[in-house]
Amino acid sequence: MLARVHSAATIGIDARVLDVEVDVSSGLPAFTIVGLPDPSVREARERVRSALRNSGFSLPSGVVTVNLAPAGFRKVGASLDLPVAVAFLEIAGLPLANRRRRVFVGELGLDGQVRPIKGALCVALAAREEGFDEVVLPAANAREAGAVEGIAVVPVRSLADTVAHLRGEPMASGGPPLPPPPAAARPLDFSDVRGQAVARRALEIAAAGGHHVLLVGPPGAGKTMLARRIPSILPRLTRAEAIDVTRIHSVAGTLPSGQGLLETPPFRAPHHGTSAPGLVGGGARPSPGEVSLAHRGVLFLDELPEFRRDVLEGIRQPIEEKRVSIVRVGGACSYPCDFLLVAAMNPCPCGFLGDSRRACRCDAAERARYGRKLSGPLLDRIDLHVSVPAVPWADLKAGGAEPSDGIRERVAAARKRAEHRRPGVPGFRNADLSASDLDPAKILDPDARPLLARAVDSLGLSVRALHRSLKVARTLADLAGAEKIGAAHLSEAISYRLREAGIAGR
Repeated sequence: MLARVHSAATIGIDARVLDVEVDVSSGLPAFTIVGLPDPSVREARERVRSALRNSGFSLPSGVVTVNLAPAGFRKVGASLDLPVAVAFLEIAGLPLANRRRRVFVGELGLDGQVRPIKGALCVALAAREEGFDEVVLPAANAREAGAVEGIAVVPVRSLADTVAHLRGEPMASGGPPLPPPPAAARPLDFSDVRGQAVARRALEIAAAGGHHVLLVGPPGAGKTMLARRIPSILPRLTRAEAIDVTRIHSVAGTLPSGQGLLETPPFRAPHHGTSAPGLVGGGARPSPGEVSLAHRGVLFLDELPEFRRDVLEGIRQPIEEKRVSIVRVGGACSYPCDFLLVAAMNPCPCGFLGDSRRACRCDAAERARYGRKLSGPLLDRIDLHVSVPAVPWADLKAGGAEPSDGIRERVAAARKRAEHRRPGVPGFRNADLSASDLDPAKILDPDARPLLARAVDSLGLSVRALHRSLKVARTLADLAGAEKIGAAHLSEAISYRLREAGIAGR
């Protein structure tokens, strides 16, 4: 006796439709799963047996062979439990109300409950692309998969609900309601900030152009407070961006239960003890790292020099390529990682170098060692080096700063001007400009060209630093509504590179 049902397995942030074939023949009882399953898939034989028995169904006796085709890649996770159980039920003579093309995914509990899985959005997208009519999946994943148009989503809570649906009968609960979406947290707002006009200006530039930022200042100056409010001035994600971001969080298992599409830019703040695979991605079973979980959002690295140097060096290529490729013996996968890097650090080990109120306790050797923790190539990739001094009492007792809504409007307007330079490329920002777009003769006002020449000669800017300064200047011009980069825009852009010299030991 042979039965075949369809399922899907994720590879990176994509999914591939599988044939789950179950054959039962006479002989001594045995249960074998083939098709390159990992241990979590092979354990399905125990879960499926118990789920069928505790749901009131019998398991065919004899030699059972389960084939997961195609067998050319490794299947990981427990999402194939439900299709295997459905194939057994078909062998047992389960009458089907119709012959709709279906994809089944779901982990089974021993009592027959269907538990949530990772990558439900990816599965729904793959099923739609392959022309299936519906996808049957756990109720906890229904909002996520329901964001995919053009395919029916059938949420089930148990194996009994699945059988009722296949028979065309009402489910035990009349159809499980969708779980409530997670409660939204109170949004952080720039109106909470006191003082720090220079830092707020720099973060507005960063949000408008997608430029990376380093905040340098003493403890308690507000570096973390500023960084956590950056998502409030970023434009909401487009639908295409929301699908990409949600797919990454779905396969990583960080999507809250009941969550639909993520519509606001993500904010990730990994601890400085994070490993290289944790930050960039990888592991024995490749999974997205923090750089990918921050895709289209903000990656905040607080206490930057406290990260291991090899971990920090690992993000240099993702910053440039905006994609991470992970190769393992079992195959390769790729994750997008187009993020805004915001880093924060103290100016020296004690944190009070240059502070007018407290004296620095570090000697020259300590400052030099502290500064050498960050490589020049990494700092060269950060466009804005911003000093964040301690806030004086006069600023603390003054009223709040401009709310995020007004800043976000200016950011959105500047991004629209940038998108006109690349029609048909959604989400384009000035940080994405190529070297061919930065010809000084075309983008600079005549009065700005001598300033550029003096800056290159006197400051010793690398070609990368020069191009990044021109991109920042282009964003400043867009914020001002100017067609070309003026001397004031270029001067302000270069001033943010000069602050690199304020880092201890440099």
